[in-house]
Amino acid sequence: MGFLYLVFFLLEASLFQQTVCGNAELRVLMEMKASLDPEYRLLSSWTEEGDPCNGSFAGVACNEHGKVSNISLQGKGLSGSIPPAISGLKCLSGLYLHYNSLKGQIPKEISSLTELFDLYLNVNNLHGTIPAEISNMGSLQVLQLCCNKLNGSIPTQLGSLKKLSVLALQSNRLTGAIPATLGDLSTLARLDLSFNQLFGSIPVKLTEAPQLELLDVRNNSLSGKVPSALKRLNSGFRYGNNSNLCGIGFSLLRACDSHDQTPNKPESFKPNPYSFNPKNIPLSANVGINCSQSLCSESWSKRTSSTAFVIGVVAVVTGVAVTGLFVFTCYNRRKQRIGSAFESSDGRLNTIVTKDLSRRTASTLISLEYSNGWDTFANALSGVEFSQEVFQGLRFNMEEVESSTQHFSEMNLLGKSNFVTVYRGILRDGSAVAVKRINKTSCKTEEVEFLKGLKILASLQHENLVRLRGFCCSRGRGECFLIYNFIENGSLSQYLDVKDDSCPVLDWPTRVSIINGIARGIEYLHGNKPNKPALVHQNISAENVLINKHFSPLLSDSGLHNLLADDAFFSTLKDSAGKGYLAPEYTTVGRFTEKNDVYAFGVIIFQILSGNRKITQSMRLGAESGRLEDLMDDKLQGKFLELDAQKLSKIALVCTNEDPDQRPTMKMVIEELSKGS
Repeated sequence: MGFLYLVFFLLEASLFQQTVCGNAELRVLMEMKASLDPEYRLLSSWTEEGDPCNGSFAGVACNEHGKVSNISLQGKGLSGSIPPAISGLKCLSGLYLHYNSLKGQIPKEISSLTELFDLYLNVNNLHGTIPAEISNMGSLQVLQLCCNKLNGSIPTQLGSLKKLSVLALQSNRLTGAIPATLGDLSTLARLDLSFNQLFGSIPVKLTEAPQLELLDVRNNSLSGKVPSALKRLNSGFRYGNNSNLCGIGFSLLRACDSHDQTPNKPESFKPNPYSFNPKNIPLSANVGINCSQSLCSESWSKRTSSTAFVIGVVAVVTGVAVTGLFVFTCYNRRKQRIGSAFESSDGRLNTIVTKDLSRRTASTLISLEYSNGWDTFANALSGVEFSQEVFQGLRFNMEEVESSTQHFSEMNLLGKSNFVTVYRGILRDGSAVAVKRINKTSCKTEEVEFLKGLKILASLQHENLVRLRGFCCSRGRGECFLIYNFIENGSLSQYLDVKDDSCPVLDWPTRVSIINGIARGIEYLHGNKPNKPALVHQNISAENVLINKHFSPLLSDSGLHNLLADDAFFSTLKDSAGKGYLAPEYTTVGRFTEKNDVYAFGVIIFQILSGNRKITQSMRLGAESGRLEDLMDDKLQGKFLELDAQKLSKIALVCTNEDPDQRPTMKMVIEELSKGS
């Protein structure tokens, strides 16, 4: 008994050590809060009593082992500095602090984050030199330091970042020569050094970077002969405003003379006369993530190393029991992590979803990517019975999405639900859009099913449906973005329960027109058209009927359920049921049919006629008995056509019949609406 007591004592000590490790990360986050947000205004959800992994810490996500893996605080207005203590988050894979007002230097201790894939510190007020220690971050794929006040030279040691795909250093105060070691980066695709004070020549070795697609050296003090091999980049090589450059085969360069053939000597830098232009920020890259568990897996094993010897000694006696307990515990902890991530998706505006470390839990969005091509997307389509041509013209990249919404500024927030956050955006052509931001945990996990759902959304074209403008699926961020036309006059729900006299009241012709338009949109969805299957909307509500500048109705979220995971979909059902749109038979049959949409349409007719969200029994009795005064909106002041109102109330009644078999089809509804009064 004494020996077994010793075993369990050591196991308990190990669990205590794990708790201490968890507290260590909490202490790091609290130090970060004090440093990033010195006025304690913006990170109020970060508390000493909280748990960073249960969704309560805004912008923080954890991996399946309960370790902090992503911090996403872009565009939050942070005005402090980056603390050296950040080095304590050993499993951090994404750090997104761009579009803030951070000051101070980049701490060299950040180089301890050897599991980091993405480092976004761009568009801040950081100064000082680029730490050469960053070269120790062997997993780094994207390094965004542009649009700061960084000075000094570019560290030659950056040439050891063998996985680096994007290096963005433009719009700083960097001096010195371009390091030839950057040509050793076999995965480098984008190198932006523009708007600095660099001098010397463009290293010939840069042409040896096999994946290089963009090299931007505009607005520096470079000189000498441009390597002719850079012609392969075509428009991807940008070199303007370097008056001492020369070369053959470059339209904007003068021919070289004998002086230009001599090695370039460093010259004193000149003040950069060019001001910062946000358009010079490079395309954000969301580079493919290799499923590596190196450090984070090691850290997990280290947490149990203190008991390794004891477990080995008693393996024959207790090995099976301990292993079973461990597996069971890990399974439950993993389920809790997934559950908490889903439950918190509604509460955080700027959350980078945890990057899965296991192939078994990989989501569809882990397999999709859009940066400089859709090769992985094309691979995903193999075996799927439709062409990639379906998506032509619909693909957006992360730079376009982020720029349009001002990096998901809360000023552009339009609304959020349990699975989606919606932002207003402005595209480069000046058109307004609504950007639906969905994290990967809310999407279908089967790749083929997700792609089929995306195809359905792309196929929907009707004057009474909100049109999909495009989409972007980011593997690096673990999110999918759907871009729709922005609808000017909000949702129908804004015109219900109007209390303020300053709010517009819909007149009778507009109400009739809206009812007719909704009916046409639903009938289009239910019909089996060329290149479009018959669809059930499944979530028709006043919130999902948008009103354009001509006061015509457009159904939103049509077909969206085809992209969503079951958990996300059922959350919409609870919301719909709470508002009275869910047909009563669903609770017994558990499936959707066209008659469910018909029921919701009937509810909306009642809402439009009465001007109220809540439909009372007296309203239904008024419709049944023909007592319109019990049904119609008082704000109409009697200005409606009684025969039309009678017909619409009868349609509403039959559409909301308890028996689905007694409800009409939408085609029958359209025919009835088209009849004269």
